[in-house]
Amino acid sequence: MSPYGWQVLILFLIKIGLSLLRTIIELNNFFKDKRSMRWQDFKTQYLIRFWAPLPAVIAAGILSTYYFGLTGTFWAVTGEFTRWGGHIAELFGANPHEWGYFKTIGFEGTPLDRIDGMMIIGMFGGCIAAALWANNIKLRLPQHKVRIFQALLGGIIAGFGARLAMGCNLAAFFTGIPQFSLHAWFFALATAVGSYFGARFTLLPMFRIPVKLQKVSAASPLTQKPEQARRRFRIGMVIFFAIVIWGMVKVTDSPKLGLAMLFGLGFGLLIERAQICFTSAFRDLWITGRTHMAKAIIIGMAVSAIGIFSYVQMGAQPKILWAGPNAVLGGLLFGFGIVLAGGCETGWMYRAVEGQIHYWWVGIGNIIGATVLAYYWDDLAPALATNYDKVNLLDTFGPYGGLLVTYLLLGLAFASMLWWEKRFFARKNATQPLSLQASKESV
Repeated sequence: MSPYGWQVLILFLIKIGLSLLRTIIELNNFFKDKRSMRWQDFKTQYLIRFWAPLPAVIAAGILSTYYFGLTGTFWAVTGEFTRWGGHIAELFGANPHEWGYFKTIGFEGTPLDRIDGMMIIGMFGGCIAAALWANNIKLRLPQHKVRIFQALLGGIIAGFGARLAMGCNLAAFFTGIPQFSLHAWFFALATAVGSYFGARFTLLPMFRIPVKLQKVSAASPLTQKPEQARRRFRIGMVIFFAIVIWGMVKVTDSPKLGLAMLFGLGFGLLIERAQICFTSAFRDLWITGRTHMAKAIIIGMAVSAIGIFSYVQMGAQPKILWAGPNAVLGGLLFGFGIVLAGGCETGWMYRAVEGQIHYWWVGIGNIIGATVLAYYWDDLAPALATNYDKVNLLDTFGPYGGLLVTYLLLGLAFASMLWWEKRFFARKNATQPLSLQASKESV
């Protein structure tokens, strides 16, 4: 071949090579964009947007079932918050080790040594990570001093009532009822009644905040801070993986403590992303007639109950507590308190880490109220709790009978939600002015 022919061949091969290289680069960029699009879609859909309450509550019920089965303990938070109050009381010279309440629930060690403590640390970590993913953290002050009063007083009442009944909304709705303890039904019904009166009480004129009108010359433009959102998302991912690594490392040393932290992380993600709050469920029920969250909670309990039943049949011990006046009185106080405060045990946790100062006061009130109850427990317990029987529905009606009774009661509660919703909106429509009804019908 002539030198000219070799040059043509070499140039041809170089051209083909460059074309192949360009094609490879374009294909790589194409698949990279596809992967980026899939990640962006997943990030937006599942990490930034709020989750639907129903599947989230069902997931919480399933998670609480496995938490019970794998750790032998229960998804509850106020018991540990009461221990935190006991530790604070120690700083002021008290000796909570001698209080009968702490002899009942335990007081040894620190939150890092206790299953409940590690679970709550995981919950706070999950709440913070989820709030950062969605750029949902901002310091927000209460609109009026009366809100601080409501938060603190309501938190104290709710904390006192929760520990008088030996459990808050979690310990009753996602522990007591699915674990077939009669006391939890007493507490749940009393909480519904207490929340009704709490809702009516908060509608009084003394709690109405005067609206201040401000004259403006033009509308304020909406501002976006994409760089802040990206930075916070990355911080949220760091916190998420830090909790995961901490929990996994802890599993090798103390399996139950490590698992508690990992389960707590899951609970925290669920309650923050789905905004799960029992207070809003009850308050909306009485004030607006909306029952979506309340019905979701009932379905979540139904899902949890069958899982708990399976574990109990395999030998696990359910949490059964005294079916005494303490459950009723505690439920009334708890229901009234959470509506007055504006947040239950799950609600104040995720809202506090989102920067809502109001709920910092709710949390402080909860710890104060629970600690006060622990101090007076020895005086109250014989008359209200410990002299009454611990009633296990599985023992009373037999294994399958107890399961059937539980589902019948849950079905009755669900039917009651449907009845109340229909009745509420029927009465609301009946009280509307005829002119407004006519305009709606014409539309």
